[in-house]
Amino acid sequence: MFPAMPDNSDGNTPQFQTAAYAQPASDVCKGCNQPITGLYYRANGATVCGSCADRIKRQAPADSHSDFTRAILFGLVGFAIGLTLYAAFVIITGISIGYISLAVGWIVGKAMMLGSKGVGGRRYQVTAVLLTYAAVSMAFIPIAISSLRSEKSQPKVEQRSVPQSPTSASDGSTENAPTASAQENKPAVSFGKAIASLVMIGLASPFIELQEGFNGFIGLIILFVGMQFAWKMTAGTKQINVEGPYQQSAATSA
Repeated sequence: MFPAMPDNSDGNTPQFQTAAYAQPASDVCKGCNQPITGLYYRANGATVCGSCADRIKRQAPADSHSDFTRAILFGLVGFAIGLTLYAAFVIITGISIGYISLAVGWIVGKAMMLGSKGVGGRRYQVTAVLLTYAAVSMAFIPIAISSLRSEKSQPKVEQRSVPQSPTSASDGSTENAPTASAQENKPAVSFGKAIASLVMIGLASPFIELQEGFNGFIGLIILFVGMQFAWKMTAGTKQINVEGPYQQSAATSA
């Protein structure tokens, strides 16, 4: 007779017939924390189920031509506000301070994001940077016009003019001074050319101010920081790339 086998019914010995396998962490949806069976997706590298992948796709902001057009229109409004703010501060206070460039960058970026309803991207960022630079640099035009008007309004010291007699030439003839009619014959600069010249000077003004030395250099650096503000603000929400569907392997789904 064989010796009696010990009774292991107390449950201390593992029962391999009914062994339970733990669900791998990779088979759990990162969106709803539910086990994934069958097909699965990848959202920026994270494993998600089909329902969560559909929800992410629906909620993700989609860029469109109308969104970009509306962002440009709102950006132009921000451009006008920023230009007016910069020029008004310099004209009223007489202080040329580059820190206003930071506010201009914020205004342009915020306006574009309002127009696009949160949609951003590379073309939004490039547009925001250009509008910020244009607003700050073109503020030079109203500032220069205001400066010229203030100079003309200042009282001038009256000087008595001594009448000059015609000068005698070597051959005995007289030479008269240039008459007013001769001065009027000078070609006048057209209005279009004058505006174009002002625009070109305005766009180059941040670099022209480098001639002032340290202050001009600091102003240019602050302008670049303001442009960086506009760049970051118009990046929009982080895009989520959903890839799939993928089929689970037989070993994983078993």
